[in-house]
Amino acid sequence: MAWNEPGGGGKDPWGGGNGGPPDLDEAWKKFRDRLNGLFGGSGGGGDNQGGGLGSALPLIGIVLLVAAAIYFVLGFYMVDARERAVVLRFGAFQEIKDQGLHWNAPLITTVFVENVTQERQYPTQGLMLTQDESIVELPITVQYNVNDVKAYVLNVKAPENSLRQAADSALRHVVGSSEIDQVLSGGRQEIAREVQERLQNYLDSYGTGIAVREVNIQEARPPEEVRGAFDDVIKAKEDEERLKNEAQAYANSVIPEARGQAQRRIEEAEAYRSRVVAEAEGESKRFELLMAEFEKSPEVTRRRLYIDAVEQVLSKASKVMVDVEGGNNMMYLPLDRLQRNTSGDNTGGQTGNAGSGMTPEMLREVTEQVGRELNRRSVTTSRNTGRGDLR
Repeated sequence: MAWNEPGGGGKDPWGGGNGGPPDLDEAWKKFRDRLNGLFGGSGGGGDNQGGGLGSALPLIGIVLLVAAAIYFVLGFYMVDARERAVVLRFGAFQEIKDQGLHWNAPLITTVFVENVTQERQYPTQGLMLTQDESIVELPITVQYNVNDVKAYVLNVKAPENSLRQAADSALRHVVGSSEIDQVLSGGRQEIAREVQERLQNYLDSYGTGIAVREVNIQEARPPEEVRGAFDDVIKAKEDEERLKNEAQAYANSVIPEARGQAQRRIEEAEAYRSRVVAEAEGESKRFELLMAEFEKSPEVTRRRLYIDAVEQVLSKASKVMVDVEGGNNMMYLPLDRLQRNTSGDNTGGQTGNAGSGMTPEMLREVTEQVGRELNRRSVTTSRNTGRGDLR
């Protein structure tokens, strides 16, 4: 039964017997009396409100002192040697704190502490399309740290997220500008360098305060579905490169030799030309000298030229025909056979048949004796002929 219904007994849930709303002043007075009782104040219920407020001042002071102590303690923070702290006051940049113990007023200042020396890593990979329209899977690892803590904290909301997106963009741009053989074989170092440069340019333009230290490219591999075909292509390229190297090695061995032979022939031709020109000039000079001598004594010069010509011709002949003046016989002197016998005897002498044959000195002596004998016979014949004519 409700308290305000007939028969409810007139009970007021706020304690009032008249059925009206509760008295707020009375409720506040009771609450104040209870606080005074807890903290040693007077429990009297006087109507003087000023006296009640004065009794609550110690409580308020204690609360304020505790709050101030908590506020002061919360303002301390420690910055490690590897860290830097960015201090904002009312949202505006104030300063950068180095290592050590620092204090800043809470609520009005905000402190961001970041590690600026730690080498951080971001690994990523994905399927990318190369310039020659081939698909390749290329995993990379980006190593970076913070070089500008103010820009890292204030310029970009999520700098590491920007780093991930920029790394993916730079990698796809560089791979898309390269051919598949560069990505799979010897061009990975160049690709890593280009990715690092492009990624750093992106981060600098964003103002992230991140420095890319190194980009490491793991082993690139084609998709599993076409790995066999890629292996065949790589093997064919290796064979092509090997054949090119062999052909280049052969060319390097043949071309210098051919050039050497050509240079030798050129030098021989130049020497022949110089020799012929020199001989021609010498013959011309000799003819001029002979002409001068011929004009002085024609007969002597003519006989001298004849003797020189005969000597030059006979010095190259291997057979000598000796004609005796005034005689009917011609003597044949086979110098070639005598020389051949002499050579054979000398060879045999080396094998133990020494002394059996004619030496060149002996052959020369025989020739001189034959000449003297012929001259003697010629003189004898001339004398006999002269006596016959006298008779």
